[in-house]
Formats: sequence, C-alpha cells, structure tokens
Amino acid sequence: MSVNFASVLSGLRREHGLSQRQAAADLGVSQALLSHYENGLREPRLEFVVRACDYYGVSADYMLGRAGSSREDAEELRGIAESLRSLSERAERLADGQTAAGA
Repeated sequence: MSVNFASVLSGLRREHGLSQRQAAADLGVSQALLSHYENGLREPRLEFVVRACDYYGVSADYMLGRAGSSREDAEELRGIAESLRSLSERAERLADGQTAAGA
C-alpha cells in the first residue's frame, strides 16, 4: 500500500497548493509523520486514511491507488449525467406523444 498511498497523498497535497506543515496541522499529525507517510516510510492507521480522504475530498479507493484519477472519475460522471439527461428528455417526449394521441 505504501508506494501508491504515498504518491497519491503527496500529489493531492501539492495539487491543493499546501505545504507539508499546513496539511499536517489540518490533518492533526506532525510534519515529520506526514513526511514519512508521503515518502512511504510509514503506513498510516485507518483513521488517518479516512481523515485524509475527507480532507482532500477523494474516495478511499482513490487514496489507496485502487481507482482512476479523480479527474477521470469526474469526466465519467459527467458523461453518465449527460446520458441520463438525454434519456429523460426522450422519455418526456414519448410520454407527451402518448398523452396527445390518447386525448
């Protein structure tokens, strides 16, 4: 776990423009411990993983390197939402046509 988790944790901190000092303070750990997590020298407890997921707004699967990038996930969700909108519009048109034919 440590290599994937370490790189994801470090990458998220950098993407958010945070120093190790700031992120460590926000996450309730020392800067040294956060550094050890980010460098794969120590493995965190589950409580820290959950806190980090909440802090950065990502899933545990993403944090643990078991899911695609959060950008890929967002793009996929946008595609699904667009498909659902399209299906909903088609269903409404069909329902309106049936209502008009039955009137």
